[in-house]
Amino acid sequence: MKLSVHGPTGAVPAYVYTGGKAFDAGLPCVVFIHGALHDHSVWTLLARWFAHHGHGVLALDLPGHGRSAGPALASVETLADWVLAALDAAGLGRNVPVSLVGHSLGSLIALAAAARAPERAGRLVMVGSTFPMKVSPVLLDTARDNPLKAIDMVNSLSIGSMAAKPSFPGPGMWLHGSNRALMRRVLAGVSGPGSGSGASRQAASGCEFNLFHHDFSVCDRYADGLAAATRVRCPATMVLGTLDQMTPPRSARELSSALKARTVLLPSGHSLMTEVPDGLLAALREALA
Repeated sequence: MKLSVHGPTGAVPAYVYTGGKAFDAGLPCVVFIHGALHDHSVWTLLARWFAHHGHGVLALDLPGHGRSAGPALASVETLADWVLAALDAAGLGRNVPVSLVGHSLGSLIALAAAARAPERAGRLVMVGSTFPMKVSPVLLDTARDNPLKAIDMVNSLSIGSMAAKPSFPGPGMWLHGSNRALMRRVLAGVSGPGSGSGASRQAASGCEFNLFHHDFSVCDRYADGLAAATRVRCPATMVLGTLDQMTPPRSARELSSALKARTVLLPSGHSLMTEVPDGLLAALREALA
């Protein structure tokens, strides 16, 4: 589904995956927000399940990611405002609470959106999250200078197993390779501030505008997490991977306490959507019930 979403540069086309069913604003709505250098496709299983079980689903491509036009936005707060504007564009009334589900960077955006418009957040689920979400200087520098190498580094840190078990996305799926392919595609298809979508690639850096370094910098700069948590009024759940080296569960304790969140631990790395799809679906079903 295509929306025209008002952001800092005016109305911009945005793509939203609705889980294989036409979006119905009259149903309980679940909003899925992806992480750095990802797009809506990381939510396919979860989006389809909720869409086929009585929910309206909006799995967003953030500005400059996937099929949504740029420019990419420069802060968690600006992205949170964009998400709220996307709800308006989808026809959701401001007095209708939605469930906000975010992964990694997307979890910070979901947190900020729930804090900025607490009347619009009925549930908050933060997957693979922590605060502060600082990025190591080595990884930030590599993302800036050699994003393709940084993608490989992040995959080695994010994924705790080699292949998918008999579940989504399919038995034996090479998780490292599929995530690397997705991140390279998102990196190559974006545009920089002030330009349209579909910028051309450059051999040295992977693309004209380095979205990977941009996304990591947005995570690294976000400083309002604990203050935002005090403004959240809805029930919150954190779903974390016990093998996660990017956002280790121990680093999320302060944020979890500030949110008074229920915490679910799953045997996974940072890529919970592909490593433990059944466990994550079960956790979401319980959190959003």
